[in-house]
Amino acid sequence: MVRTAGLRPEDVVLEIGPGLGSLTLGLLPAVERVVAVEIDPRLAALLPQTVAARRPDLADRLTVVEADALRIRELPGPPPTALVANLPYNIAVPVLLNLLELLPTLDRALVLVQAEVAERLAAPPGGAAYGVPSVKAAWYGEVRRAGSVGRKVFWPEPNVDSGLVALVRRPPPPGDRLATFAVIDAAFATRRKSLRAGLARWAGSPAAAEVRLRAAGIDPAVRGEQLSVTDFARLAATDPVEP
Repeated sequence: MVRTAGLRPEDVVLEIGPGLGSLTLGLLPAVERVVAVEIDPRLAALLPQTVAARRPDLADRLTVVEADALRIRELPGPPPTALVANLPYNIAVPVLLNLLELLPTLDRALVLVQAEVAERLAAPPGGAAYGVPSVKAAWYGEVRRAGSVGRKVFWPEPNVDSGLVALVRRPPPPGDRLATFAVIDAAFATRRKSLRAGLARWAGSPAAAEVRLRAAGIDPAVRGEQLSVTDFARLAATDPVEP
């Protein structure tokens, strides 16, 4: 993961859920600082001891924050430039999206997630795996699969396979993020329907949805899985239709 992340010596890396510190020990020699966010107070207390015992020469590069990654609002020290983490699988997508929004200095991310989640995050428009995680992650950057990881490298061994996902930040499309995300959620809530029908509640009626779709240059008969994040942003920016 350290090698694949493309880290620079001056990077400040954010790690979520360091656990016993295996990845932390790999990151410390490669970067200027590691900020490790750990929700478990026992593990948070043990991590500095582990680093002091195994790499005492690098102990001053580590900052441990005992916190919930979904609830943090700020971090101590220099702003992080890269996220490298084995994310908790049950909250991987909300954690990733929350951090990308909270920390605009993060210009790269490499995260290990459940294989199916990795497929969804990196899916391009048009496929069955393409959905809400795909589009929302694409708001922040270019996303790609960066490798597969077998279950036997973990302790305890999980009953799922894992995948690496890499993201390189780029400017978001023109438009409002919250408005765009609301359209994305509405479009995929009933993904088998055409957008004219699926966005009826969001727009006020099927007819209003059609007007807004056509204003955005989108065929009302297509489904949400055919649209890119730029398409959704353009649709969100259209004027509401009076009933």
